[in-house]
Amino acid sequence: MNFSSVYIEDEIAETERVIDILARVGDIPRIRIERYGEIFNRAGQNFRLQKQAPALILAKKHGKKVLPAPDGYGFEQGSGFYFSHMLNCLYDCRYCFLQGMYRSAHYILFTNYEDFMHDILGQSAQAAGNVFYSGYDCDSLAMEPVSGFCNSFIPFFANRPEMTLEIRTKSTQVRKLLEFDPLPNCVVAMSFTPEAAAKRWEHRVPAITKRLLAMRKLQQAGWPVAIRFEPVIAEPEVENNYARLFQQVFSTLNGELLHSVSLGEFRLPTDFHKKMVKLYPEEGLLARETICSDGMVSLAGGGAEMMQAIESRLLTHVDSSRYYRCA
Repeated sequence: MNFSSVYIEDEIAETERVIDILARVGDIPRIRIERYGEIFNRAGQNFRLQKQAPALILAKKHGKKVLPAPDGYGFEQGSGFYFSHMLNCLYDCRYCFLQGMYRSAHYILFTNYEDFMHDILGQSAQAAGNVFYSGYDCDSLAMEPVSGFCNSFIPFFANRPEMTLEIRTKSTQVRKLLEFDPLPNCVVAMSFTPEAAAKRWEHRVPAITKRLLAMRKLQQAGWPVAIRFEPVIAEPEVENNYARLFQQVFSTLNGELLHSVSLGEFRLPTDFHKKMVKLYPEEGLLARETICSDGMVSLAGGGAEMMQAIESRLLTHVDSSRYYRCA
């Protein structure tokens, strides 16, 4: 992975983790800053242009570090939360909400991991059986060679079996995970769309075959793995495309050993969609007819009938007890 430059907050510049990260990113321009917001939040930025040569920003996360997960985000019943030690993703999926959420395409890596752990413990103390998601505002594994996320958070959750960590990813960077003993309370959840959709809209994402092989390695090593068929995008032949994808996935992985499987339709907050249309006015996906409801945009031609048809095909491969529909 290449960065155009690296910005470092003064407060953390001399910490051991930052020094280690700087050694891994190589010889690129280094700029000291007081707070990440002066780079990440400044006006007049263009997400699309920055995505061509993004910088890395090393910062300290202040304030609330653990937030409630959106309704319907996960499989488990009860309390779900997410934490974002990173903002923005190495990949460039045209449907991704992050393009409408942030002004900047630069990557922020918050390096005060111990403060995140402190807040996770505080949240867990309030209720038993909490699930904590990593990968909502980023792809945690994609940046693993730089961030060292696994080295810090896998041992943390290994010592706390009452909590569950779900890592959501499209990355094949599983080598570090495989160095650890598998954790029953750490689920690696991989997102997939059919081949045609992936080629059109998932730029820089590893091929489906490579991601499936990475998941098979994890599954064979004893790690709980999950599949997220998200986002489902309405288009001609969508049912047949998913039928082929299901065949590919379940001929590679053992469906009986999967932690969970989900389907989720493409939806975006209305204001995010408007920003993304301005960024990519030539993108057909974003120019399609939409349906707006409760502040969310979905595509015309999708909806309950399409999802039910795809769901019926999926449930021929996996037991319904392992399945959920993402809201």
